[in-house]
Amino acid sequence: MMIEALIGVALIGALVTFLAPNRIAGKLAFAISLIPAALSLWMFATFDGSGNALLGGELAFESQAEWIQFGAYAISWFVGLDGISLPLVVLTTILVSLAIVSSWTPIDDRESQFYGLVLFIEANLIGVFVALDFFLWFIFWEAVLIPMYLLIGIWGGPRRKYAAIKFFVYTNVASLLMFGAFIALVFGLGDAVTSFALPEITAAMLDGGPDGFFGVGGTTLMSAVFVAMFIGFAVKVPVVPFHTWLPDAHVEAPTPASVLLAGILLKMGTYALLRFNFTMFPTDVIEPFVVPIAVIAVISVIYGAMLALAQTDLKRIVAYSSVSSMGYVILGLIAFTQFGVGGATFQMVSHGLISGLMFMAVGVIYNATHTRMVTDMSGMADRMPVAVGILIAGAFGYMGLPLMSGFAAEYFIFFGAFGSEFLEYAPIFTALAMFGIVVVAGYLLFAMQRAVFGPYNLETDYDVRRAPLHDVAPMFVLLGLIIALGVAPDLIFEMITDAVDPILEGGEL
Repeated sequence: MMIEALIGVALIGALVTFLAPNRIAGKLAFAISLIPAALSLWMFATFDGSGNALLGGELAFESQAEWIQFGAYAISWFVGLDGISLPLVVLTTILVSLAIVSSWTPIDDRESQFYGLVLFIEANLIGVFVALDFFLWFIFWEAVLIPMYLLIGIWGGPRRKYAAIKFFVYTNVASLLMFGAFIALVFGLGDAVTSFALPEITAAMLDGGPDGFFGVGGTTLMSAVFVAMFIGFAVKVPVVPFHTWLPDAHVEAPTPASVLLAGILLKMGTYALLRFNFTMFPTDVIEPFVVPIAVIAVISVIYGAMLALAQTDLKRIVAYSSVSSMGYVILGLIAFTQFGVGGATFQMVSHGLISGLMFMAVGVIYNATHTRMVTDMSGMADRMPVAVGILIAGAFGYMGLPLMSGFAAEYFIFFGAFGSEFLEYAPIFTALAMFGIVVVAGYLLFAMQRAVFGPYNLETDYDVRRAPLHDVAPMFVLLGLIIALGVAPDLIFEMITDAVDPILEGGEL
């Protein structure tokens, strides 16, 4: 019942915070969020699962109870954790707690509703990573959209309504495409499945797959569903060319919402790609799409980095950096090697920490200067040395500085992709993706040089001074975690590869 406790505390905490007075809502939400954070860390420390959740592995903290009978198919409350999902659950609970603290300075209106929505997001994000029944998973998946839409639309910037609607339309249409495709696949499996349990559907897919659906042959159906689901999840990631909603959402969202959006919500897409497209489908279905997906990955890496190079808004720079970073994840997944897929999963966690740190740092500077434009700033290092120092450290993490998690993630992905036998022309794709690191270093160093060094000449009436402790404390925690995973990646990498190996072995433990 530990998973139910995680979700229940967040949901009850959201309701309590909604009803609390504004003056105590931030502190109350933080106190409540510490409970799921502590529980997830305890679960991490006592984790005894093995294998992959969809391939007959031994789940940790598993619980299952039949819920609804949908025609011939049973819908169940079915949750559990393996080495892929547990690190993402821990990332979620920690980032939510730190995002709440980072909200204390910028959020000064309707605090109860804001913090209640943040806790509601936490409950549903945990649900996405633990659910093992498709309908249950889809409920959590869709429920995340509503509070994020409200956080952007109510507490966002001048163009918040446009950004919120664009975010909602893009992601919701993609979800409908993915949902319809998956239901067609389940119906095509016929009597081979009797429920929407993901392990049962995966077993049926790897044991011959569907016979067909509405006159469409089984192989054609699987290929069509694979493409539809890839597009649906690619929008959420997002990768080029489905990325255009992301910069608008980040720029208009309040800083804490940007932390959650980049740190966790984008991982929903890559996590779903790994769980569905690269675990459920046989390799002969995936094989025709390997090169096109690798092309998309490399284009996302380089094009995202080039777009970031052209920006002058610090938030937009970090937003486009996320497009580039998610391209590395896609490359690792399609490499289909232990280090490639394991590194992609490691990169999900690493990018969550680094992007969260970067958005927090940009937010702290914005709180003091009321501008995010690189062209309007100079000399911030003298006025805000701690916040700027952490911002620079986060930038180095993005660039893959050794002994930071970004370096370990990129090394795993490049090592796994370069030696891939599944991906044709793997060395060429890997070399092209590695070029993205050069562009990343270029735009981050250029932005840092313009914004934080040189003489102070900010034309503003605001008194820029050192950030308060509650603004920089969450960034110190994130920086510590980034260094810890960079120095000792096996803190989570062994756990991840234990769940990845059965995927590469065709489901045989």
